[in-house]
Amino acid sequence: MSATPPPRGSGSPALDQMVERLSGSSDPRRRYEYVLWLGKKLQPLPDTFRQDTYKVKGCASQVYVVGELREGQLHWQGDSDAAITKGLLAFLIQGMEGLTPEQVVALDPAILTATGLQASLTPSRANGFLNIFRMMQAQARQLQDAAAD
Repeated sequence: MSATPPPRGSGSPALDQMVERLSGSSDPRRRYEYVLWLGKKLQPLPDTFRQDTYKVKGCASQVYVVGELREGQLHWQGDSDAAITKGLLAFLIQGMEGLTPEQVVALDPAILTATGLQASLTPSRANGFLNIFRMMQAQARQLQDAAAD
């Protein structure tokens, strides 16, 4: 059974491309391999950001994500102590890199379901994936509000 087709035009070409790649595979193992590969490419997070402010709540593993607004575009860093979660984080970081805060806030969480990953993730990992997504949206909103002041 194939994954739900990706929503059209998320606003992030990188995110759309990764969703298409994942949803195009009917093999959950290949999806996992791709997610693990993304996680291995993630740059290490400086220790200064390993604090509660940047910690994703509701994840079974330790997950940190940090957004920075430069010249109107968001730039992300993050890390996790669990390989799969790190890959899910890397997926979102890569997909949201360079977007405006408005674009990130407007992203539909259905994009996560469209990957087809939810079907093979444990409920706690699927929930963690959504929590990372929501935290990134919350940070984008905060950075947007701070820039408007």
